[in-house]
Amino acid sequence: MSLFKKVSSILIIIAIIHSTAKGVRLKDIVDVEGVRGNYLIGYGLVVGLKQTGDGDQTKFTVQSVVNMLQRFGITVPKDQVKLKNVAAVLVTAYLPAYVKPGQRIDVTVSTLGDAKSLQGGTLLMTPLKGPDGKVYAIAQGPVSIGGFAAGGAGGGVQVNHPTVGRVPEGAIVEREVPMEDLNHLQKLTLSLRDGDFTTVSEVANLINLYLKGHYAVPKDLRTVEVKVPKSYQGKVVDLLAEIGNLEVTPDVPARVVIDERTGTVVMGENVRISKVAVAHGNLSVEIKETPQVFQPYPFSPGQTVVTPQTQVKAKEQKARIVVLEESATLGELIRALNAVGATPRDLIAILQAIKAAGALHAELIII
Repeated sequence: MSLFKKVSSILIIIAIIHSTAKGVRLKDIVDVEGVRGNYLIGYGLVVGLKQTGDGDQTKFTVQSVVNMLQRFGITVPKDQVKLKNVAAVLVTAYLPAYVKPGQRIDVTVSTLGDAKSLQGGTLLMTPLKGPDGKVYAIAQGPVSIGGFAAGGAGGGVQVNHPTVGRVPEGAIVEREVPMEDLNHLQKLTLSLRDGDFTTVSEVANLINLYLKGHYAVPKDLRTVEVKVPKSYQGKVVDLLAEIGNLEVTPDVPARVVIDERTGTVVMGENVRISKVAVAHGNLSVEIKETPQVFQPYPFSPGQTVVTPQTQVKAKEQKARIVVLEESATLGELIRALNAVGATPRDLIAILQAIKAAGALHAELIII
């Protein structure tokens, strides 16, 4: 089976699965306004590396080590500090909503200097601050990079990315982010993660049908405002739990997503095209050079000359013209492009050309 046929089969399967898929839970496509997490960041040191840390040219690592030793009562001149087993790192973490002090969160460790690998290292105690400059967590623990890097003067082997690692549950939350008590709210605001007028209207109707009244009102293509019924006053968490399990079928916009770096093309089931003729062919040019050496006659004043002999061959493949009828479906489009003999790279060029001709009725996204 050719690569394009595999891609085509995947695209057709995706369309069939989506068209027959059941509804999704409301909690999986909306967020509640006010219920959000926060990002944390900190600067720290990873120690215990095996000659893979920062070099002497990374001045801030040397300064950090000197400052740390001074806090322990040890004074060392900076010009005498030679480090290869220590790396300066940035530590980042995501603090979920309503996390309480004493709970643990994962942290990510990334090198700042010229360290080669964090394999076998241990992150020293690092305060993690929020956007307001306050410390919300303290991170420390062994770093896991999920790979390795090894090599010599002539080459090396690397698996995954050795300069970025994680410390699972490596940070202890020290401060709670102030958030409003949900049970005291009289009104809720639900925000769709993917804005769509059809979906937001369906969500409002579904909530009103469940609550048996006119409580939900769509405000725009993303926002639904829900008035808390009297029976749920003081029990807003229960209300969110119930309506979060309601199933809705989101409307999917017509989109074609193209990744030119990998040759990946993903098309939604609602993609439609107008009647258009497609012809696609490839032009290959082969250039071959053969050097020829010309020697001068004996005892002559001439010099040896190298003259290249160039041969150029151009070959253009025959292109078959395929007519795509109006309102062609995704499956018909794939079958037609298969008939042209297109590859994934060709498919990208063809879709861009169809869009430029005004025959592709979908949003074309290139990532």
